[in-house]
Amino acid sequence: MKIVTIVGARPQFVKAAVVSRAMAKVGGIDEVIVHTGQHYDANMSDVFFEEMEIPRPDYNLNINGLSHGAMTGQMLEKIEKVLMDENPDWVLVYGDTDSTLAGALAASKLHIRLAHVEAGLRSFNMQMPEEVNRILTDRVSNLLFCPTQTAIDNLMCEGYGNMPASLVRTGDVMYDAAMFYKAKARKPDTSLPQNYILCTIHRAENTDDTTKLTAIFDALEEISRNNPVVIPLHPRTRAILQKNSYKFAESAITFINPVGYFEMIWLITNARLIMTDSGGLQKEAYFVEKKCVTLREQTEWTELVECGCNVLAGADAKKIISLTDEMLSRTTDFSTALYGDGHSGEYIVQQLMNI
Repeated sequence: MKIVTIVGARPQFVKAAVVSRAMAKVGGIDEVIVHTGQHYDANMSDVFFEEMEIPRPDYNLNINGLSHGAMTGQMLEKIEKVLMDENPDWVLVYGDTDSTLAGALAASKLHIRLAHVEAGLRSFNMQMPEEVNRILTDRVSNLLFCPTQTAIDNLMCEGYGNMPASLVRTGDVMYDAAMFYKAKARKPDTSLPQNYILCTIHRAENTDDTTKLTAIFDALEEISRNNPVVIPLHPRTRAILQKNSYKFAESAITFINPVGYFEMIWLITNARLIMTDSGGLQKEAYFVEKKCVTLREQTEWTELVECGCNVLAGADAKKIISLTDEMLSRTTDFSTALYGDGHSGEYIVQQLMNI
Protein backbone atom coordinates (compact mmCIF):
# COMPACT_ATOMS: atom_id res chain seq x y z
CA MET A 1 0.00 0.00 0.00
CA LYS A 2 1.20 3.50 -0.81
CA ILE A 3 0.07 6.51 1.23
CA VAL A 4 0.88 10.15 0.45
CA THR A 5 0.90 12.26 3.62
CA ILE A 6 0.50 16.02 3.16
CA VAL A 7 1.65 18.45 5.85
CA GLY A 8 2.43 22.15 5.93
CA ALA A 9 3.50 23.19 9.42
CA ARG A 10 5.60 21.96 12.34
CA PRO A 11 2.60 20.81 14.46
CA GLN A 12 1.39 18.73 11.53
CA PHE A 13 4.78 17.01 11.34
CA VAL A 14 4.42 16.08 15.02
CA LYS A 15 0.96 14.62 14.37
CA ALA A 16 2.06 12.81 11.22
CA ALA A 17 5.05 11.32 13.06
CA VAL A 18 2.64 9.45 15.36
CA VAL A 19 0.99 7.76 12.38
CA SER A 20 4.30 7.23 10.57
CA ARG A 21 5.63 5.29 13.56
CA ALA A 22 2.48 3.16 13.57
CA MET A 23 2.91 2.48 9.84
CA ALA A 24 6.49 1.37 10.40
CA LYS A 25 5.36 -1.10 13.08
CA VAL A 26 2.76 -2.67 10.79
CA GLY A 27 5.02 -2.82 7.73
CA GLY A 28 3.99 -3.15 4.12
CA ILE A 29 3.20 0.55 3.73
CA ASP A 30 5.15 2.88 1.47
CA GLU A 31 4.63 6.40 2.89
CA VAL A 32 5.51 9.45 0.80
CA ILE A 33 5.59 12.70 2.79
CA VAL A 34 4.86 16.02 1.06
CA HIS A 35 5.70 19.27 2.86
CA THR A 36 3.97 22.20 1.21
CA GLY A 37 6.21 24.70 3.01
CA GLN A 38 3.15 26.69 4.12
CA HIS A 39 4.63 27.81 7.44
CA TYR A 40 8.32 28.57 7.14
CA ASP A 41 9.94 27.46 10.37
CA ALA A 42 13.63 28.01 11.03
CA ASN A 43 13.43 25.44 13.84
CA MET A 44 12.74 22.66 11.33
CA SER A 45 16.42 21.86 10.88
CA ASP A 46 18.13 18.46 10.77
CA VAL A 47 18.16 18.53 14.58
CA PHE A 48 14.37 18.89 14.64
CA PHE A 49 13.84 15.71 12.62
CA GLU A 50 16.49 13.77 14.55
CA GLU A 51 15.32 14.74 18.04
CA MET A 52 11.65 14.34 17.25
CA GLU A 53 12.26 11.04 15.44
CA ILE A 54 10.25 12.34 12.48
CA PRO A 55 10.75 11.16 8.88
CA ARG A 56 12.02 13.87 6.54
CA PRO A 57 9.68 14.88 3.70
CA ASP A 58 10.17 13.34 0.29
CA TYR A 59 8.90 16.52 -1.36
CA ASN A 60 9.20 20.15 -0.23
CA LEU A 61 7.03 22.43 -2.35
CA ASN A 62 8.30 25.67 -0.72
CA ILE A 63 4.98 27.53 -1.02
CA ASN A 64 4.56 30.23 1.63
CA GLY A 65 4.12 33.94 2.24
CA LEU A 66 1.14 34.34 -0.11
CA SER A 67 -2.55 35.10 0.30
CA HIS A 68 -4.88 32.21 1.17
CA GLY A 69 -6.13 31.98 -2.41
CA ALA A 70 -2.73 32.17 -4.09
CA MET A 71 -1.17 29.71 -1.68
CA THR A 72 -3.99 27.18 -1.90
CA GLY A 73 -4.00 27.44 -5.70
CA GLN A 74 -0.26 26.86 -6.04
CA MET A 75 -0.40 23.97 -3.58
CA LEU A 76 -3.27 22.37 -5.47
CA GLU A 77 -1.31 22.53 -8.72
CA LYS A 78 1.90 21.07 -7.29
CA ILE A 79 0.24 18.45 -5.10
CA GLU A 80 -1.77 17.26 -8.09
CA LYS A 81 1.47 16.62 -9.99
CA VAL A 82 2.95 14.68 -7.05
CA LEU A 83 -0.17 12.53 -6.78
CA MET A 84 -0.19 11.78 -10.50
CA ASP A 85 3.47 10.73 -10.31
CA GLU A 86 3.10 8.66 -7.13
CA ASN A 87 -0.37 7.15 -7.76
CA PRO A 88 -1.09 6.35 -4.09
CA ASP A 89 -3.85 4.24 -2.60
CA TRP A 90 -4.61 6.91 0.01
CA VAL A 91 -3.94 10.59 0.62
CA LEU A 92 -3.70 11.47 4.30
CA VAL A 93 -4.23 15.05 5.52
CA TYR A 94 -4.18 16.59 9.00
CA GLY A 95 -6.11 19.38 10.66
CA ASP A 96 -7.28 22.58 9.02
CA THR A 97 -4.51 24.48 7.21
CA ASP A 98 -4.51 25.65 3.59
CA SER A 99 -2.21 22.66 2.97
CA THR A 100 -4.95 20.37 4.30
CA LEU A 101 -7.55 21.80 1.95
CA ALA A 102 -5.23 21.79 -1.07
CA GLY A 103 -4.33 18.15 -0.47
CA ALA A 104 -7.99 17.24 -0.05
CA LEU A 105 -9.05 18.97 -3.27
CA ALA A 106 -6.20 17.44 -5.27
CA ALA A 107 -7.03 13.92 -4.06
CA SER A 108 -10.75 14.37 -4.63
CA LYS A 109 -10.39 15.64 -8.19
CA LEU A 110 -8.05 12.75 -9.04
CA HIS A 111 -10.44 10.23 -7.42
CA ILE A 112 -7.84 9.07 -4.91
CA ARG A 113 -9.20 7.94 -1.55
CA LEU A 114 -8.80 10.64 1.11
CA ALA A 115 -8.47 10.28 4.88
CA HIS A 116 -8.72 13.28 7.23
CA VAL A 117 -7.11 13.16 10.68
CA GLU A 118 -8.85 15.52 13.15
CA ALA A 119 -12.13 15.40 11.25
CA GLY A 120 -15.36 16.78 12.66
CA LEU A 121 -13.93 19.67 14.65
CA ARG A 122 -16.08 22.79 14.62
CA SER A 123 -15.72 26.22 16.20
CA PHE A 124 -18.88 27.42 14.39
CA ASN A 125 -17.08 30.61 13.42
CA MET A 126 -16.99 30.90 9.64
CA GLN A 127 -14.78 33.98 9.90
CA MET A 128 -11.90 31.64 10.73
CA PRO A 129 -10.15 30.31 7.62
CA GLU A 130 -9.44 27.12 9.57
CA GLU A 131 -13.17 26.49 9.96
CA VAL A 132 -13.73 26.78 6.21
CA ASN A 133 -10.76 24.47 5.53
CA ARG A 134 -11.89 21.75 7.92
CA ILE A 135 -15.52 21.77 6.72
CA LEU A 136 -14.55 21.50 3.05
CA THR A 137 -11.93 18.83 3.75
CA ASP A 138 -14.42 16.72 5.68
CA ARG A 139 -16.95 16.96 2.87
CA VAL A 140 -14.66 15.37 0.24
CA SER A 141 -13.05 12.78 2.54
CA ASN A 142 -13.75 9.07 2.33
CA LEU A 143 -12.48 8.26 5.81
CA LEU A 144 -13.01 10.68 8.70
CA PHE A 145 -10.79 10.11 11.72
CA CYS A 146 -12.53 11.89 14.59
CA PRO A 147 -10.58 12.56 17.79
CA THR A 148 -13.63 12.81 20.09
CA GLN A 149 -17.28 11.89 20.35
CA THR A 150 -18.09 15.59 19.96
CA ALA A 151 -16.46 15.49 16.52
CA ILE A 152 -18.57 12.45 15.57
CA ASP A 153 -21.71 14.22 16.79
CA ASN A 154 -20.87 17.34 14.76
CA LEU A 155 -20.63 15.29 11.57
CA MET A 156 -23.81 13.39 12.26
CA CYS A 157 -25.65 16.69 12.76
CA GLU A 158 -24.37 17.75 9.33
CA GLY A 159 -25.85 14.66 7.70
CA TYR A 160 -22.78 12.47 7.37
CA GLY A 161 -24.83 9.46 8.40
CA ASN A 162 -26.35 9.67 4.90
CA MET A 163 -23.07 10.23 3.03
CA PRO A 164 -20.67 7.68 1.53
CA ALA A 165 -17.95 8.30 4.11
CA SER A 166 -16.77 6.26 7.10
CA LEU A 167 -16.62 7.96 10.51
CA VAL A 168 -14.18 6.49 13.02
CA ARG A 169 -13.50 7.72 16.55
CA THR A 170 -9.77 7.23 17.00
CA GLY A 171 -8.76 9.46 19.90
CA ASP A 172 -6.30 12.29 19.38
CA VAL A 173 -2.88 11.77 17.79
CA MET A 174 -1.56 14.73 19.80
CA TYR A 175 -2.21 12.75 22.98
CA ASP A 176 -0.11 9.94 21.51
CA ALA A 177 2.62 12.49 20.79
CA ALA A 178 2.46 13.99 24.27
CA MET A 179 2.90 10.55 25.84
CA PHE A 180 5.75 9.68 23.46
CA TYR A 181 7.71 12.90 23.97
CA LYS A 182 7.06 13.68 27.65
CA ALA A 183 10.31 12.06 28.76
CA LYS A 184 12.23 14.46 26.49
CA ALA A 185 10.83 17.64 28.04
CA ARG A 186 13.57 20.11 28.98
CA LYS A 187 13.70 23.46 30.73
CA PRO A 188 14.32 26.48 28.46
CA ASP A 189 17.73 28.06 28.84
CA THR A 190 16.38 31.23 30.44
CA SER A 191 15.41 32.48 33.88
CA LEU A 192 11.76 32.05 34.81
CA PRO A 193 9.67 33.31 37.74
CA GLN A 194 8.21 30.89 40.26
CA ASN A 195 4.57 29.79 39.99
CA TYR A 196 4.13 31.32 36.55
CA ILE A 197 1.16 31.41 34.20
CA LEU A 198 2.12 30.37 30.66
CA CYS A 199 0.56 32.43 27.86
CA THR A 200 0.78 32.31 24.07
CA ILE A 201 -0.73 34.81 21.62
CA HIS A 202 -0.43 34.36 17.88
CA ARG A 203 -3.83 33.98 16.21
CA ALA A 204 -4.57 36.62 13.58
CA GLU A 205 -8.04 37.36 14.96
CA ASN A 206 -6.26 38.76 18.04
CA THR A 207 -2.97 40.10 16.70
CA ASP A 208 -4.48 41.87 13.67
CA ASP A 209 -7.14 43.65 15.71
CA THR A 210 -5.55 46.50 17.68
CA THR A 211 -8.51 46.79 20.05
CA LYS A 212 -8.43 43.09 20.92
CA LEU A 213 -4.65 42.94 21.24
CA THR A 214 -4.60 45.98 23.52
CA ALA A 215 -7.34 44.56 25.73
CA ILE A 216 -5.56 41.21 26.04
CA PHE A 217 -2.24 42.77 27.02
CA ASP A 218 -3.91 45.21 29.41
CA ALA A 219 -5.37 42.18 31.16
CA LEU A 220 -2.07 40.30 31.14
CA GLU A 221 -0.26 43.28 32.66
CA GLU A 222 -2.86 43.46 35.43
CA ILE A 223 -2.67 39.72 36.10
CA SER A 224 1.14 39.85 36.16
CA ARG A 225 1.13 42.15 39.18
CA ASN A 226 0.16 39.23 41.44
CA ASN A 227 0.68 36.16 39.24
CA PRO A 228 3.74 36.21 36.97
CA VAL A 229 2.94 35.66 33.31
CA VAL A 230 5.51 34.11 30.94
CA ILE A 231 5.06 34.55 27.18
CA PRO A 232 7.25 32.82 24.57
CA LEU A 233 6.64 35.65 22.11
CA HIS A 234 5.91 34.78 18.50
CA PRO A 235 8.00 37.00 16.15
CA ARG A 236 4.89 38.19 14.32
CA THR A 237 3.20 39.17 17.59
CA ARG A 238 6.35 40.96 18.75
CA ALA A 239 6.51 42.96 15.50
CA ILE A 240 2.88 44.03 15.84
CA LEU A 241 3.38 45.07 19.47
CA GLN A 242 6.45 47.07 18.52
CA LYS A 243 4.51 48.76 15.74
CA ASN A 244 1.87 49.69 18.32
CA SER A 245 4.58 51.17 20.62
CA TYR A 246 4.18 48.54 23.32
CA LYS A 247 6.38 49.43 26.29
CA PHE A 248 8.36 46.22 26.75
CA ALA A 249 10.82 47.86 29.16
CA GLU A 250 8.01 48.77 31.57
CA SER A 251 6.11 45.49 31.28
CA ALA A 252 5.45 43.21 34.26
CA ILE A 253 5.25 40.24 31.86
CA THR A 254 8.24 37.94 31.39
CA PHE A 255 8.83 37.71 27.65
CA ILE A 256 11.08 34.92 26.38
CA ASN A 257 12.13 33.86 22.89
CA PRO A 258 10.08 31.22 21.06
CA VAL A 259 10.87 27.72 22.26
CA GLY A 260 11.00 24.27 20.70
CA TYR A 261 8.49 21.48 21.30
CA PHE A 262 10.41 19.84 24.16
CA GLU A 263 10.82 23.19 25.94
CA MET A 264 7.13 23.94 25.48
CA ILE A 265 6.20 20.60 27.06
CA TRP A 266 8.32 21.58 30.08
CA LEU A 267 6.75 25.03 30.28
CA ILE A 268 3.21 23.62 30.13
CA THR A 269 3.94 20.91 32.68
CA ASN A 270 5.44 23.35 35.20
CA ALA A 271 2.93 26.20 34.81
CA ARG A 272 0.12 27.01 37.26
CA LEU A 273 -2.29 27.85 34.45
CA ILE A 274 -2.33 28.14 30.67
CA MET A 275 -3.67 31.17 28.76
CA THR A 276 -3.74 30.89 24.99
CA ASP A 277 -5.48 31.52 21.68
CA SER A 278 -3.97 28.30 20.27
CA GLY A 279 -6.15 25.31 19.57
CA GLY A 280 -3.45 22.71 20.17
CA LEU A 281 -2.24 24.19 23.44
CA GLN A 282 -5.72 23.91 24.94
CA LYS A 283 -5.48 20.14 24.56
CA GLU A 284 -1.85 19.92 25.61
CA ALA A 285 -2.80 21.67 28.84
CA TYR A 286 -5.40 18.97 29.50
CA PHE A 287 -2.89 16.21 28.75
CA VAL A 288 -0.75 17.36 31.71
CA GLU A 289 -3.74 18.31 33.90
CA LYS A 290 -3.48 22.09 33.64
CA LYS A 291 -6.47 24.42 33.54
CA CYS A 292 -6.76 26.82 30.62
CA VAL A 293 -8.14 30.28 29.87
CA THR A 294 -8.75 30.54 26.12
CA LEU A 295 -8.42 34.01 24.63
CA ARG A 296 -11.03 33.37 21.95
CA GLU A 297 -14.82 33.53 21.73
CA GLN A 298 -15.09 29.96 20.43
CA THR A 299 -13.14 26.72 20.60
CA GLU A 300 -13.24 23.58 18.49
CA TRP A 301 -12.43 21.62 21.68
CA THR A 302 -15.82 22.20 23.30
CA GLU A 303 -15.52 19.14 25.55
CA LEU A 304 -12.80 20.96 27.53
CA VAL A 305 -15.23 23.76 28.33
CA GLU A 306 -18.00 21.31 29.20
CA CYS A 307 -15.80 19.46 31.72
CA GLY A 308 -14.71 22.74 33.37
CA CYS A 309 -11.04 22.48 32.42
CA ASN A 310 -11.21 25.41 30.00
CA VAL A 311 -13.05 28.74 29.88
CA LEU A 312 -13.56 31.13 26.98
CA ALA A 313 -12.53 34.68 27.84
CA GLY A 314 -12.34 36.21 24.37
CA ALA A 315 -10.53 39.55 24.24
CA ASP A 316 -12.45 41.27 27.03
CA ALA A 317 -9.95 42.56 29.61
CA LYS A 318 -12.30 42.37 32.60
CA LYS A 319 -13.49 38.91 31.65
CA ILE A 320 -9.91 37.69 31.16
CA ILE A 321 -8.90 38.95 34.61
CA SER A 322 -11.96 37.54 36.41
CA LEU A 323 -11.83 34.15 34.70
CA THR A 324 -8.10 33.85 35.38
CA ASP A 325 -8.76 34.44 39.10
CA GLU A 326 -11.56 31.89 38.97
CA MET A 327 -9.49 29.23 37.22
CA LEU A 328 -6.54 29.66 39.58
CA SER A 329 -8.79 28.64 42.48
CA ARG A 330 -11.08 26.16 40.70
CA THR A 331 -10.83 22.44 41.53
CA THR A 332 -11.00 20.45 38.32
CA ASP A 333 -11.33 16.76 37.46
CA PHE A 334 -8.97 15.54 34.73
CA SER A 335 -9.76 11.85 35.07
CA THR A 336 -11.94 11.49 31.95
CA ALA A 337 -10.06 10.13 28.93
CA LEU A 338 -11.42 12.69 26.49
CA TYR A 339 -8.76 12.07 23.85
CA GLY A 340 -8.31 8.32 23.76
CA ASP A 341 -5.80 5.92 25.24
CA GLY A 342 -2.59 6.97 23.50
CA HIS A 343 -2.97 4.49 20.62
CA SER A 344 -4.72 6.71 18.08
CA GLY A 345 -1.98 6.31 15.48
CA GLU A 346 -2.36 2.54 15.57
CA TYR A 347 -6.14 2.74 15.16
CA ILE A 348 -5.74 5.03 12.16
CA VAL A 349 -3.31 2.68 10.41
CA GLN A 350 -5.56 -0.32 11.09
CA GLN A 351 -8.46 1.46 9.41
CA LEU A 352 -6.38 2.43 6.39
CA MET A 353 -5.25 -1.17 5.99
CA ASN A 354 -8.71 -2.66 6.40
CA ILE A 355 -10.77 -0.44 4.09
